[in-house]
Formats: sequence, structure tokens, C-alpha cells
Amino acid sequence: MRKILIVDDEINIGILLSKFLTRNSFSVSTATSGVSAMEYLSKEYYDLVLCDYRLEDTDGKEMLIKIKEKYPRTGVIIITGYSDIKLAVELIKLGAYDYITKPLYPDEILNTINKSIETQMALNAGPPADTSEAPKNRIQKQIYSQSDNFVAGQSSASKHLLKQIELVAPTSYSVILTGESGTGKESVAKAIHLNSPRRDMPFVAMDCGSLTKELAGSEFFGHEKGSFTGALYTKIGHFEMANGGTLFLDEVGNLSYDIQAALLRTVQERKIKRIGSTKEIDLDVRIIVATNENLAHAIQKGKFREDLYHRFNEFSIDLPPLSQRGRDILIFANTFLEVANQELSRSVLGFSQEVEECFLTYNWPGNVRELKNVIRRATLLTESQEIQLKALPLEISTYAKANAIETTMSRSERPRDLKNAAQEAEYEAILKVLREVNFNKTKAAKILNIDRKTLYNKMRAINLEK
Repeated sequence: MRKILIVDDEINIGILLSKFLTRNSFSVSTATSGVSAMEYLSKEYYDLVLCDYRLEDTDGKEMLIKIKEKYPRTGVIIITGYSDIKLAVELIKLGAYDYITKPLYPDEILNTINKSIETQMALNAGPPADTSEAPKNRIQKQIYSQSDNFVAGQSSASKHLLKQIELVAPTSYSVILTGESGTGKESVAKAIHLNSPRRDMPFVAMDCGSLTKELAGSEFFGHEKGSFTGALYTKIGHFEMANGGTLFLDEVGNLSYDIQAALLRTVQERKIKRIGSTKEIDLDVRIIVATNENLAHAIQKGKFREDLYHRFNEFSIDLPPLSQRGRDILIFANTFLEVANQELSRSVLGFSQEVEECFLTYNWPGNVRELKNVIRRATLLTESQEIQLKALPLEISTYAKANAIETTMSRSERPRDLKNAAQEAEYEAILKVLREVNFNKTKAAKILNIDRKTLYNKMRAINLEK
């Protein structure tokens, strides 16, 4: 359970925040002064401090400096009733993850807290401050965070990926990351950032897939208060937040053509203007973009600008799907099991041989993200020392059984009479269709042109039901 320390001299706000965060599975302590907050921090580790800017005995800036000096592994978010952009930028440069103005909105603050903890965990797993005895561009082979799951493997595909990260990280090149959904593109982007000269500056991630055309400009470049209907306060855009560091744009292929044109100008000129402002802000931002689309095809269809593509494509990395990582799957699995044990206060030691074989034969359409979720679920369900096959989702355990049955059928030396040949052909057809639809029985029955009951009976006949 993640620990948060709330520092606010308004007792009612502290109580409300504490109750809200406790309901969202955080362990929360509250302090009403800077002195008491530092006492809390000296006694136990906190993942995050939510600190009001104006305290009776100090202010948020001084608290931030002290916390980052004494407890650099703890993230800090500053909360205030005043909107001051210069101060916000200064605080972020001093190490604050973000600066939130009152009134506080539950969804907004919860989202900011989760992202802050994820980012801080990634930074904590990064290279040590003293790297004088090691090559500056040497990749740290166990950089990962609980949510992003970057784990260095031993397969040829993993070694090739690490080599590419090692090559591009020390440079200022823009990078395009391509790969199927769930392959860990954001975690690779963080690994590049953490092994670059920008490692001590902000890493800001932005999901372009969820942006509407109307909001995109404000999210990228920020806006001034009153610049349009609904602009109730001044907002810092993601480019400005990432200044000096790295901006990661996920699902960049989903951006509208108009926003792509604005991005191109920003990337070329290295300057931005907030919406409603005439002041230009100089930028020093490394851009890493990710997509599960083929941008070359998108260019041909007129959906993506070719000039913007070439601006981004100074270096490209294609992430292999999990099914091509060989026995690295077990390295991933054991790492995620450690994380799940810590998160759920469990002490599961490993996996049964059946489960390991199942992991190595399953096709993992959801890639690393799917594997992590499967292990979290199985860890929760397991009460013994090993995760057994029954703790896995039905489609995965069924897939393993299907493989075993197919192997048995292929090795069978039964007489090849017409009846047996027809049965084997039928079972092979059923297995093939089930794999194609990831063991969705409704879809399989429709493709096979039989009803679900008939499909269940035929699966039961070859022991393919859990």
C-alpha cells in the first residue's frame, strides 16, 4: 500500500483529503506544520508528500527543497489557493512533480497522485547519482516501475532492444517507438530518459489517443486565464511542463491533422505560445513518440503528415511482442510476482511447472500488460506457495490444454480409419478457430456454424473444458 503524507494547516482539508485517499487504497498521514511533517518523514518512508504552499511555520518551496535534499526518493506535489505560473515552473524545476490549485477536484488529484508515484518509482529505479566509474551510456538492466514493467531479458530480441536504448539514450534524438498494444512503449521511453543527460529533469507522458481536437491545443501548449470560454485559470501545457526534459507522446497517430501542423511548427521553432498569450517560451525538450499503427501507411492515406513524421523519426525502435521473447516471459513473470506480492501483502514463491509451460506456449495477445494483469489476479487467488493452473483465466489455461491435446493428436498412432480421421480433422478445426478468436466461445461457435452447446460438448469430448 502506497504511503502519502498530507501537509496542510487547514485541518478540514487534511481530513477530507485523508478520507478520500484512504478510500482509494492509500495509507495516509496528516501534518499541520512543516516541523511535524519533517518528523513524520524522519520516522518512516512516504511515497508522496502533498504539501500546501502556505504553512504557518514555512512555505511549500522551502519544504520541497528540504524533502528533496533529505528524502530524494519521495515525490512532492504542491497545493495552493493561488495561481502563479512563474512559481509553478520554479517548483517543478526544483523537483516537484506538479502544482495543483484549489479548489481540488477528486478525479484530477487522484490522477495526478497516481502519475506522480509512477514517475517517482521509475526515477528511484534509475541509475545512481555517482556514475563516474561506469560508462555514462550504460543501460541499467533492471529499470522498471510497477506500472510500466520495463524488465531487461536475456533473449536475442531483448538484448537487441537494450542495445538500441543504450545507443540512443545519451543523444538528443527524437525517437519513434512502434509495437503492438501492451508491449511497454512508455517504459522504454522512461528507460531512454533515465539513461540520458536529462535524467534529473521532468519526464512528462501524454496520451494523444484520448485528446479531442478542441482540447489538444490547450493540453500541448497551455492557455491563459480567460482566453476562451471555460478557461477559468492559467494552465501550463505539457511542452512547458517537460521543458529541459523529455515529452512522451503516446498514440501520436490519433492526432488531428490541424494539431499535427501546430506540432510541426513547435518542433521546428522550439518555441511555444500559450493560447491567449503573445509571449513566446523557448523550449529544450526531447520528444519520444509511440504508436501501434504503421505511420508510413497513415501518410499514404493522408492521415499523418510526412514532414512531421521525418521530424520525429531521427531514430526508431520496434518493440517485439511478448510471444517473441522466449523464456524472458518467465523473467517478466517472476518480476511481476514480486511486485504483486508486495502490493497484495502475499508471499507466493513461484509458479507450478504446468503454469510455466502454459506461459511459454500462450500467444499473449495483450503482451506485457496482459501478463502483469494475469499474475496480479493469480496472486490474489493463490493461497499456497505456488500459482497453479486453476488460478489462471480460462482462455489461458484452455490454450495450454489445447496445445497438449494437439501434440497428443499429432503423435497418436491410432489406426487411420475414416471415423478417426474425421474426428481428428474436426478437433483440429475447432482448435484452430478457438486460437484465432483467443478462445472466445461465442465467436468460435459462430465461425464454425454450430451453437454454443454443441461447441461445449465437443470441447468436453477432448477434455478442453476447465
